[in-house]
Amino acid sequence: MIVHNVRNPFVIEAEKVAAMNDEQDEQEDQDEIAAQEWYDQKSALMVGILGEEHNMVMHAIIPYAIGGGLDLYYFPNGIEGTAVATKELSEIPGEGSSNDVFDFYELVMFTRLPISLDDAQNESTAFGQVHGSINAILNSIASYSAQATLNPHETCEFPEDFERIGGKCLIFDAYGSDEDHSEFGLLLVMEIHRSEMDFARKNGGEKLIAKLKKAGVYPYSDMDRSAVV
Repeated sequence: MIVHNVRNPFVIEAEKVAAMNDEQDEQEDQDEIAAQEWYDQKSALMVGILGEEHNMVMHAIIPYAIGGGLDLYYFPNGIEGTAVATKELSEIPGEGSSNDVFDFYELVMFTRLPISLDDAQNESTAFGQVHGSINAILNSIASYSAQATLNPHETCEFPEDFERIGGKCLIFDAYGSDEDHSEFGLLLVMEIHRSEMDFARKNGGEKLIAKLKKAGVYPYSDMDRSAVV
């Protein structure tokens, strides 16, 4: 006699689904570990360039990954003033904004003002005004970097109809890096005068960067200064 053990097909299907869910959970755990390791590695590199990081982070109400704003990270322990940087352009190893110099990068902007996070949302203060401008610029450039290649020494200007930052002019640079190519780096976003942007477009961004450094205004985006050209 041949005896067949017939199993309930619904039980079999449930076991398959459970196995698939286990595999998915395992993959998600591995992805989370990889993302955390990349975050830690990236943060260490940023500290090496910018100095020790401030213990406060300005979190966006709606996460950047789902269409909200950037979280902002502060580095007040390097050069004079405050560096404001991103950490969400490349959250997963092997993915993110890239250019001809960096496989992946984050953005950084500088102000000469000392950090004052209590004033960051108060635009009646000097730090609040600068912080609001930096926040708007970084969020716009971050979104643009996902679809365009932004290279050091290139310039950028915002259309006049952009809220708050319309008409502003920028130049990019590979901050803190002398290498021709790196796996990761910081792309400086520096606000400049229009005459400076025109000079860069005519003579090359590298020549403008040299003039900005010679004048002692690099890498700051404070615009209460005279143009270098």
